[in-house]
Amino acid sequence: MTAKPAESADSLESGPPVVLETVEALRKAVRGWRTRGETVALVPTMGALHQGHLALIEAAFEAADRVVVSIFVNPAQFAPEEDFDAYPRAGEADLKHLAEARVDTAFVPSAAEMYPPDFATTVRVGAVTEGLCGATRPHFFAGVATVVTKLLLQCLPEAAIFGEKDYQQLVAVRRLVRDLDIPTRIIAVATVREPDGLAVSSRNAYLTPEQRRIARSLSAVLHAMAERLAEGAPAIQQVDRGMAELGVAGFDGVEYLAVCDADSLEPISSVERPARVLAAVYLGTTRLIDNVPVAPAARA
Repeated sequence: MTAKPAESADSLESGPPVVLETVEALRKAVRGWRTRGETVALVPTMGALHQGHLALIEAAFEAADRVVVSIFVNPAQFAPEEDFDAYPRAGEADLKHLAEARVDTAFVPSAAEMYPPDFATTVRVGAVTEGLCGATRPHFFAGVATVVTKLLLQCLPEAAIFGEKDYQQLVAVRRLVRDLDIPTRIIAVATVREPDGLAVSSRNAYLTPEQRRIARSLSAVLHAMAERLAEGAPAIQQVDRGMAELGVAGFDGVEYLAVCDADSLEPISSVERPARVLAAVYLGTTRLIDNVPVAPAARA
């Protein structure tokens, strides 16, 4: 990536963002902003930026004076058989997106900067990470929790912005910030969708045209389930119906389809309090996740 000189990190002029590659440089920049009474928001990403990330950046500018966007493809959250090497890396295209969004600072550490050779600490969040994605990817949330904890301590922002598309991740981050007394407010941003309802994701680029056509059915099935659940339909009945509808739509596999409490992520039998319908599905080897909120019906 092409960087401005690090000493330009406090400039508000438009153009390519300053790229900071070390924790020391990031903390120096943050100290400079704080001496002027400016607040800081962090947007953690793995790059390959898209409209979903830009929505997070927009929310960050509403929350603070300065916005840091981190770009780091975190090896700790990939299992050996997963797509770490194939994960999309956009490089200069990401910096162009950040410039267009008027982000002046990108934190782009190396793996060695984040995980030195003798690194030996892992952060684990229990309960909320054990089901759903955590059931088949037990390594994932420990990797996420560890890197998010490091980023928050490296930057110490007043606010950090996360998308609701990765809902279990959002719940886990809220829990670790609460449990570890990290003085950062976690702000959630609603899932950004394509016109046909498909949640925007870097992995959508893996889909063939036919798979892309099928993929739009995921959000339609989840929204239909949410409507019926809000009207009082039993959760187990709606999960069975949703599984059948996903099969008819042409998905190659359903890893999970669940109705859970919005805060604890515990499975529920009926919607008496805010809930979420969550799913992970496969089209070929591409894994897609999505979720939609369910509000309990108003009681007479």
